[in-house]
Amino acid sequence: MKQLQQDLSNGQTYIIESPIPILHNESLIISSKCSLISAGTERMLIEFSRSNILNKVRKQPEKVRQVLEKVVTDGLMPTLDAVRAKISQPLSLGYSNVGVVQKVGKSVAGFKVGDRVVSSSVHADVVSSPANFAAKIPDNVSDLEASFTVVGSIAMQGVRLAKPEIGEVFVVIGVGLIGQMAAQILMANGCKVIAADYDSNKLEMLSNLEVDTFDLSVGGDLATYVRSVTEGYGADGVLVCAATKLSEPMNTAADISRQRGRVIQVGVTGLDLKRPDFYAKELQVSVSCSFGPGRYDPIYSESGLDYPIGFVRWTAQRNFGAILALLSQKKLKVDYLCTSKF
Repeated sequence: MKQLQQDLSNGQTYIIESPIPILHNESLIISSKCSLISAGTERMLIEFSRSNILNKVRKQPEKVRQVLEKVVTDGLMPTLDAVRAKISQPLSLGYSNVGVVQKVGKSVAGFKVGDRVVSSSVHADVVSSPANFAAKIPDNVSDLEASFTVVGSIAMQGVRLAKPEIGEVFVVIGVGLIGQMAAQILMANGCKVIAADYDSNKLEMLSNLEVDTFDLSVGGDLATYVRSVTEGYGADGVLVCAATKLSEPMNTAADISRQRGRVIQVGVTGLDLKRPDFYAKELQVSVSCSFGPGRYDPIYSESGLDYPIGFVRWTAQRNFGAILALLSQKKLKVDYLCTSKF
């Protein structure tokens, strides 16, 4: 089968022929129909790979400490060899795949051969997915629409942490792919949404969705605008979906929030926060973790054990299902987000 991979040492991407994945008891084997290219995440990985060693270190300072600790315990040369080996390992790209189930593991319930499913799998002809990271696609949801499910679940998890209520005012800072979907999910929750970005083209994409927009590139004070539409109080919640090394989006979120408002970091931004702004308003700040509970838990993903719904209402898989339901009900529009097909 064909699979897309990236060389971490130089950033080159290439298609390889690799063996079809082995079926495990807790997994599905899926024949791919299409997969989503997440321009932001995948471009970031490619740019990281193409940078030199020094820039790689600068971009991941937390890894430096691990390397230094390994030098102390294992010595310099073994550490260098380990780093070179790690960088030389190819990386499989992609994480939002649509396909048809070919095989079902012995311990898997709820799926059968022939089911059309979405999974958090890579760009490849055939993929293996943990059952807890897959969901069946409703008949009235197209393959193209379904391919946005995993990315939509990242937006969904951020919205869930914000706990929106009907009638509240939310600001979404950064309306790339995730921000576009987060704005729609907030609207589906009965909220008034203001989208802010420096890219006027991205804001224009929201023009038909009844979302207020604020173009940061033309000047003006976002805080003043937000207060003007909230009777002077400020936003009930802010989702920061921007991708930048700067801390400005998070500090802007504090500036435009009301007393005891909620600020959720969904994107990757700096966290050099101005404490007085957060302190004076007693803001609730949360960092959203990918597409939901279970994402980084091997017990959930590899062993196939689900979290009891009474204790964890929305797991990664249940978030997938919620996005597919919104797509099925036509409350979430994604066709306009597809700019190219390959």
